[in-house]
Amino acid sequence: MTETLFTARPIEAAALKQLRDTDDAGRACAPYTDTESGAPLRCCLRPSAIGESIALVSYAPLRRWAAQTWAKPGAYDEQGPVFIHAEECEGPAEGGPAEGDGYPFARPGALRTLRRYDAEGRIAGGRLLDIPEAATEAFDGALREAFADPEVVLVHVRAVEYGCFLFEVRRG
Repeated sequence: MTETLFTARPIEAAALKQLRDTDDAGRACAPYTDTESGAPLRCCLRPSAIGESIALVSYAPLRRWAAQTWAKPGAYDEQGPVFIHAEECEGPAEGGPAEGDGYPFARPGALRTLRRYDAEGRIAGGRLLDIPEAATEAFDGALREAFADPEVVLVHVRAVEYGCFLFEVRRG
């Protein structure tokens, strides 16, 4: 198993409970049965499987973090679509993502952006990552670079293709 230097955080259980009722855009959750597989589930940090009950909901990760920390992200607050299990799930597998070692949704060839935030919730830089075969090492390096800036307290990893939030990493 490939060890990671940083911890990819799923959406927190309390937020998931709310999202399974009403999402961050105020819409009711609309579960459906997955017929294709591969949707990136932010509750357990793995791809969905055919037959699972999932939902696509609007999620505002920075807003939720700011509510806990009293940060004021202002215009940097945004919401977007994420896939979750429609009902409570086990969360991430012990020891890492279910699709393999290392970081979740780290398919070689995929493009990711690592957006850095300061303690006020303002963007403090970012980086594009074209995921190589050595995905874990590449993520470790990009996150090490991000947290080398003492102002950075939080990093959001997003898919470039759709802009979707995938997971967050916090300092320490």
